[in-house]
Amino acid sequence: MLDGRRARILRTMVEEHIRTGGPVSSRAILEAGNLPVSSATIRTELVALQAAGYAFQPHTSAGRVPTPQAYRYYVDSLMRPREAPVASARVAEFFASVQTELGRLLKATSALLSEITHFPSVVTGPSMANEVIRGVHLVRTTADTVLMVLVTLAGRVSQTLLQLPEPVGGSEVREAETLIRRFQVGTPLSESFDLESMSLTKPTEGAASILQQAAAAFENTTAPDHELYMGSAPHLTAAWGELSKVQGVLDVLEREASLLEVLGHLPAGTEVRIGSELGIDSATDISLVTTTYGEESSGPGGRLGVLGPMRMDYGRTIRVLEDIGVGLDESLGEN
Repeated sequence: MLDGRRARILRTMVEEHIRTGGPVSSRAILEAGNLPVSSATIRTELVALQAAGYAFQPHTSAGRVPTPQAYRYYVDSLMRPREAPVASARVAEFFASVQTELGRLLKATSALLSEITHFPSVVTGPSMANEVIRGVHLVRTTADTVLMVLVTLAGRVSQTLLQLPEPVGGSEVREAETLIRRFQVGTPLSESFDLESMSLTKPTEGAASILQQAAAAFENTTAPDHELYMGSAPHLTAAWGELSKVQGVLDVLEREASLLEVLGHLPAGTEVRIGSELGIDSATDISLVTTTYGEESSGPGGRLGVLGPMRMDYGRTIRVLEDIGVGLDESLGEN
């Protein structure tokens, strides 16, 4: 734990580096931090911070640059909460105007996040487990495959291709569709597929085969949503400053499975992961800021996230994410 003066110097160094993007001198810290000490004292404290792993000098005559350890300490202990809303009018306008099914809503939300933060964004959907089934449609695509489409009251759509052991005809597909609608429409997806009651109606062999596959598909549908919606930021070079760093960010964005794994293992609420904490090899100058939404409306919640440089404005980014999360919660509640 840093003492009061050293902590103030660290906070000022981090915030000045976030603001300027360059090494921070002792003079800049003195002026920006309004500290009642001399420049020489600040230089001494910066040497101590560097020895403790909180700062480094790109070269001898330069100021200091925060390390990942410094950003972690800043986020955990020094960051001042941002009370004023960020882009609140834009967020309110977005949720007032958008009326669409959830998949399109989440895709549009990822674009909104990137528009406001100027960073790449990631959004995952909440679990469908507690959502109520509004409609079921079966479509025979080939002799031995049937597409099952589930639609919930919240407007979410799940599509599953059922692979059948034997060919089936159109009448058997319609028979199975009628039975699934009869026993499942109006029930939450978390409820068991009522295969036993359907079997008591003595369906034909082909319809029974479809029902068996549909029962397994229902189990998979209640698992967390593994679809990742990404919002691109057109000015990555402006955010990271170097083409080599931009290439590292692009490499991370291409690894959707790794991003989903990181997002899936985070606890509920607002979380910040800095540099190597992401557990992705190429994640050097990169931080992930995320928050959850939709936990009360549909079971386990989805996540909103922003990927930015370690010198991103964490307070502003967190406020944007939380404001958009509230908007999504309200939108899901209306559905």
